[in-house]
Amino acid sequence: MQTENKYIRFDWAVKRMLRDKANFAVLEGLITVLLGEKITICELLESEGNQESSEAKFNRVDIKAKNSKGEIIIVEVQLTRQLYYLQRILYGVSKAITEHIQIGHKYDQVKKVYSINILYFDLGKGSDYLYHGKTVFTGVHTGDRLEVNTKEDNEIRMTVPEDVFPEYYIIRVNEFNDVAKTPIEEWLDYLKNNHIKDDTSTPGLQEARAKLLYMTMSDKDRRAYDAHMEDMMVQNDVLDTAKMEGRAEGRAEGRAEGRAEERAKAEAEKLDIARQLRAKAEAEKLDIARQLIATGMTAEQVASITKQPLEVILGLS
Repeated sequence: MQTENKYIRFDWAVKRMLRDKANFAVLEGLITVLLGEKITICELLESEGNQESSEAKFNRVDIKAKNSKGEIIIVEVQLTRQLYYLQRILYGVSKAITEHIQIGHKYDQVKKVYSINILYFDLGKGSDYLYHGKTVFTGVHTGDRLEVNTKEDNEIRMTVPEDVFPEYYIIRVNEFNDVAKTPIEEWLDYLKNNHIKDDTSTPGLQEARAKLLYMTMSDKDRRAYDAHMEDMMVQNDVLDTAKMEGRAEGRAEGRAEGRAEERAKAEAEKLDIARQLRAKAEAEKLDIARQLIATGMTAEQVASITKQPLEVILGLS
């Protein structure tokens, strides 16, 4: 009996293989399926996913690319939970916008950014495995969509804000439990189960069947991949054990008597952590505000986006 082919995990492929121009077709296929139009990657840009820190080694990998239209596409894979992930997405997009326009250039040089986030943790409530967000300006009283003048090829044309503002895709891999019938479902089947149909015609997966086979890896790469998978298993086991021990300790403390002092200490530590997280979030919001101000946005616009008081934003201007 023929055994099923074993394919390399997508996060490993993004970090080690899909950065090779010869393998761009795999990533192009995923983006093509999501955006509903043929995407061609022209080059890869510097991204945080190139780092090898202990945190990034397992939990996160990203890749930043430019397509044939000059638009920027960020694909990020996040394996474990992270607080303030939405703020992180916004920061990453804002940073990409400001990094790729030079001081003194006109605003028509600002490029549209697509942020694709492949998550292996529960981001929150929601029953779907795929969410898409974009900016739409709707009339408060009329309900119509705003269109604005823009200059293209020396002609004044009408465009809609969603053609300019970033778009966001959130793929919640663990929520996919269906039989793969559509192209995006086939991609989810690969992302979650490492399974690709033998007769697939889905963009990117045809190339993945040929390029991401485990058995075609060199001995060196296979050893590194196996070690990575073992490390991930150990890390996940450590996280699961910590959660179980935390729940068991909580139940024991609930049954014990005379532990008021310890509970008070635990609450104080939680409050301290909460204060630290809030301070970090505020600092990140201010950093985002500075980035947005640098793009030329008004203080009112930045205050609306970052939810910071207008006087704080004016102090940054």
